[in-house]
Amino acid sequence: MVHDYATTNGTSKRCLALPTTKTVDVSSVSDLFEFICSGPLVDKIGITPQRVGQSIDKWLLYGSQLCRLFQLNELKLTIPQKARLYHYYIPVFIWCEDQIALHNSKFKDGDDVPPLVIGFSAPQGCGKTTLVFALDYLFKTTKKKSATISIDDFYLTAQGQAELREKNPGNALLEYRGNSGSHDLQLSVETLEALTKLTKEGIKMKVPRYDKSAYSGRGDRADSSTWPEVEGPLTVILFEGWMLGFKPLPADVVKAVDPQLEIVNKNLEAYYDAWDKYIDAWVVIKIQDPSYVYRWRLQAEIAMRQAGKAGMSDEEVNDFVSRYLPAYKAYLPTLYAEGPSGSDPDRVLAIDIDEERNPILAN
Repeated sequence: MVHDYATTNGTSKRCLALPTTKTVDVSSVSDLFEFICSGPLVDKIGITPQRVGQSIDKWLLYGSQLCRLFQLNELKLTIPQKARLYHYYIPVFIWCEDQIALHNSKFKDGDDVPPLVIGFSAPQGCGKTTLVFALDYLFKTTKKKSATISIDDFYLTAQGQAELREKNPGNALLEYRGNSGSHDLQLSVETLEALTKLTKEGIKMKVPRYDKSAYSGRGDRADSSTWPEVEGPLTVILFEGWMLGFKPLPADVVKAVDPQLEIVNKNLEAYYDAWDKYIDAWVVIKIQDPSYVYRWRLQAEIAMRQAGKAGMSDEEVNDFVSRYLPAYKAYLPTLYAEGPSGSDPDRVLAIDIDEERNPILAN
């Protein structure tokens, strides 16, 4: 989890909130080598001990850069911090680098190479935004231009959301933003099309952003004057969202989960052409129990309240998460069994995480 905090000069920095238990000295390269090789992702992404040994300087560099990003003491990392960097963020970054190399190999010298689009499908609260934040930083430090987008950026405007609510009276799953039907798919197509054409120096565009705090938390699209600008040539686009890769299911299947899902399932039919077809490679973060989302969201809201910020009550958190759980229960089994909609199995990295958001070996 990332927290913002104010510095003495008034700027804002970020720190990685991880348990601070026993500290470990990572200055020993041999110890670090053994630690990296013991990670749950190394075999899955083809990182052999030999490859780790040959690139240990790169691991050290990436670790140092992430420590700087998250304000950590790289010589005195706790075991959870060390695992988060060397068993999770850096292995995923190396996998992304491999996917970029594979993508680029398909083009000839002199070709306009479109950026690789990597999709991150992961439930709310599991740390995907922090993962993407870390990857984006590493890409920038390795002189690769990247852009980050979220499915949140494509929510309907406040007016559009109100119209959706009026068209679906009594359906709690479409009362607020979140489920399929609450996104501006035309905006997502226009954005993804434009981003994938940023192949030359000097070509710029603004990327949509959403303001979740608007209208007392109901949310609205942020004013375009505040949207961040990206410039080509882009190497990679990191696209994250809780329902990326979900596939429509037979009506009787979703109805058995929750009758209100029927219209949501129908809406989902348009999402492949608006989102998933643009994604070349996938990271799927898998959880063992969708109820984890409730606990994670509750933790985040409690932390906000303790920091003196406006946060949802426990009852409001329960109500909020309840609007997403039917979709998780309906669509996650197929996502985990078959992979994201339209994906190449050889270009999907599935990461099982535990209730503490740490990678684990799959059962």
